Amino acid sequence: MLMTTSDDLPIEISVDEVRAMRQSGDPFLLLDVREPDEYETARIDGSTLIPMSELGDRLDELEGKESNRIVVHCHHGGRSRQVTEALRGRGFKAVQNMTGGIEQWSRTVDPEVPRY
Repeated sequence: MLMTTSDDLPIEISVDEVRAMRQSGDPFLLLDVREPDEYETARIDGSTLIPMSELGDRLDELEGKESNRIVVHCHHGGRSRQVTEALRGRGFKAVQNMTGGIEQWSRTVDPEVPRY
């Protein structure tokens, strides 16, 4: 995985930048922090679901990824911004919030992803 620091990366990343990273094969974890029912309604292929409400209990699933690039998303970007800030505060050096969330992804990148 790509090793970098939060000093190198802005806290926000656009859906277009995430699409470009996926297309170029850049290694990163796409972390979906929405609830399971939202994930069932619409999801980005290849994303990992750890709901914000469960993050405290499931933080061990991210153990060893503190230097890996992580892009966090939710529905619109609010919850994922909170998770991004929390993870950065816990020593995750390369975590970013996907601005606009899956809603923006569906609007501009992949209209096959349902909107809700």
